Amino acid sequence: MSPVSLRRNHGSHFVVCGSNPLAYRLVNELISRFDAEVTVILKSRDLERGPQIAKLPGVRLVEAPQLDDATLHTARVAEARALALVEQDDVGNIHTALRAHELNPDLRMVVRMFNMSLGHRIRTLFNDCAVLSDSAMAAPSLVAAALGEVAPSHIRLPGRTLYMARREEVPPARVVVGLADTSGPNTELLPADQDSADLVLAIADGTAREELPPQHPSRHTRRLIWVRALLVNRLVQVALAMVGVLVVGGALIQFLGHYGFGDAAYLTLLDASGAVQPDSALSTPIKVIQVIVTVTGISIIPVVTAAAVDWLVQARLSGGTDVPASISGHVVVVGLGNVGSRVIRQLNDLGVPTVCVDSQESARGVGFARRHSLPVVFGDASRDDVLRAASVGTARALVVLTNSDVVNLEAALLGRALREDLRVVLRLFDDDLAERVERNFGFAISSSVSRLAASSFAAAMMERQVIGTIPIGRSILMIADIPIAVGSQLAGQPISAAHDQGQARVIALERHTGQGAGRLDWSPGQTYLLRPQDRLIVLATRAGLGRVLTCSMSAVPQPDAG
Repeated sequence: MSPVSLRRNHGSHFVVCGSNPLAYRLVNELISRFDAEVTVILKSRDLERGPQIAKLPGVRLVEAPQLDDATLHTARVAEARALALVEQDDVGNIHTALRAHELNPDLRMVVRMFNMSLGHRIRTLFNDCAVLSDSAMAAPSLVAAALGEVAPSHIRLPGRTLYMARREEVPPARVVVGLADTSGPNTELLPADQDSADLVLAIADGTAREELPPQHPSRHTRRLIWVRALLVNRLVQVALAMVGVLVVGGALIQFLGHYGFGDAAYLTLLDASGAVQPDSALSTPIKVIQVIVTVTGISIIPVVTAAAVDWLVQARLSGGTDVPASISGHVVVVGLGNVGSRVIRQLNDLGVPTVCVDSQESARGVGFARRHSLPVVFGDASRDDVLRAASVGTARALVVLTNSDVVNLEAALLGRALREDLRVVLRLFDDDLAERVERNFGFAISSSVSRLAASSFAAAMMERQVIGTIPIGRSILMIADIPIAVGSQLAGQPISAAHDQGQARVIALERHTGQGAGRLDWSPGQTYLLRPQDRLIVLATRAGLGRVLTCSMSAVPQPDAG
């Protein structure tokens, strides 16, 4: 019996390992959308999202401090239809996947991993395994929100970012596939004549797209931004106060001493420089004013020194990478962890100027930023001087993605205070707080990564291989990662057999070499004969995807013996 038929004999029993926000969202999705029977393995029902998971209807909990064979037996992994490993531990998830595979070789596994290069290689070790990254799934939505798009028009695939564009806007060498012909009264999806498609899927190579022009603030707005930045600086405030004292002192000396303007200015400057000469014949008010002017003038020196030190600190915050003073229309990304590093990669691929902010030089995305000459500012994003160093005042958007709700919310509000019309994309882990913040503060989006990724994880557990979607008018094209199973209808057939005019088209191929996962071929020959464990990247409608999945996974009926 084939692995597929074995899996279909199982019921709708699913196992989820984890108690984090993604686990909670995933379990809720399986129960509410697919009416599934779910067992959750967690360390304690009192930790993380354990209490919320326990309240979901029909959920069976298995509490265990360690994920060993006995725990997997208790969770009935041997009888399960699918297992999801969603902890933030790549090595731990791989270890558990190997344990589960020994108990049930035909089990479908969905593994959460950040290192997708390792994940694609690990996936080939199992009969039926999907490796997903929640940060990679959430990044397109966050980027789209930062750029003001209603929905993502781009998708990140292994090694490159693809985006939707008009054919005349991109060179022919960057076109991957024609998406649609919109010239007629009715839009034709995936036309047989690819040259007739005026809407195409193209490779993003870092060149700015014409449909995403930088949003340059006006000259008047720039002046206001600089004035506001100066006025909120405490050192500038102190210096202005001292200058005010000197001006008032000079005016009083002129008025009370009956001096001319030139003489009054001369005496005031001498007093401010510390060159004052005692004169007991002066009136008491003049003496008091003279002392105040002298003390104020001497105090200006420490203020200037402090300003110089502040400038050196700002240079240190910029991490040796200067943010151009004239930069504008850029996106400021705060937090270069798992999600932030994905976001800056996609923004860089799309040719959007980006400035990065993080409190740690060891953050995951710092290396990428430096390799691609992206300015990096090190410091606490909840401080106005750090955001000013990143030129938030002239940015098109601020994307805040740290692991702290407090820092994220404070940085978002501070950014909006520095510029009232600034687009803010905010990541919050508390979903209820996120909804209220979005509703009351008008931020572009304020969703947790788990909320954005849960649907994709649930779909993967239900054997749906969709890794991205592209909206075209009222239609949706899906990008799916489809392995060729042993004995499937497509095994031994040319790639062209997977094409279906208006419904499905193969855009990339990964050949099975017997030595692990290979590289994707984005221009595969149409006469290449597909082999078991080859992997197709397919662009399809819902109906077309269903047909390709059936042909790639369903076993070819065998004739009856005798």
